[in-house]
Amino acid sequence: MPRIPYATVDDPSLDPEAAALLAKMQPLNIFKILAHGGGCFGAYTRLATALLYKSKIDPVLREMAIVRAGILCGSTYEVFQHEKISRDVGMAEAKLQALKIGPDDPVFDQTERAVLRLTDEIVKNVKASDETFNAAAALFEPQEMVELVMCIGFYVMTSAFLENFEVEVEPPEVQKMINMTTKGGGKGT
Repeated sequence: MPRIPYATVDDPSLDPEAAALLAKMQPLNIFKILAHGGGCFGAYTRLATALLYKSKIDPVLREMAIVRAGILCGSTYEVFQHEKISRDVGMAEAKLQALKIGPDDPVFDQTERAVLRLTDEIVKNVKASDETFNAAAALFEPQEMVELVMCIGFYVMTSAFLENFEVEVEPPEVQKMINMTTKGGGKGT
C-alpha cells in the first residue's frame, strides 16, 4: 500500500497540467504518485524520455546500469519494470540474472563490467574512483559518459522515490493491458 494515495485524473487536488499529463500516460503506479508533484511530474517524464529514448548509449548497457542501480537500491518496482524493458531491448536472460551478482560475473564482457563497476561505485559512493571512471571513459565518448552517469543518478533518485512512497507493482491484469497497448515497446520508468 503506498504511503500516499494514487492520484486519479479527476483528483481535484492535482495541478491541472499534472492531471492532463496523467491522462496521457500508461496506468503505471509510479505516474499516479508522481502526479502529486505538480510541475515536477512533467519535468521527470521529459528527462526519463531523454535518457531512455534519445540517448546515444547502447540500450542494453543503459538497462544494465538501471537494473543494477535498482537492485543496489532495493527497489523492487524499478527492477521489475526495467527487467521487462531489458528483455525488450535484447538483453540476454543470463546477463539479466547476473545483474543480481554484479560486475564480476563471468557472463559480462569488458564493456559491460566497466558499466556495472561504474554503476556500483556511483550508487555506493556517489563518486566513482579514478580507476573505475577512467576505465569507462576509455570505452565511451563524452556524451555517452554524461548520459550513463545521469542515467545512474536518475534511477537512484527514482528508486528512492519508489521506495519512500512504497509504490506497488501493478496487478497482473494492468500489466497485461499495458503490454497489449505498448506491444512490447518497453515503456516504463
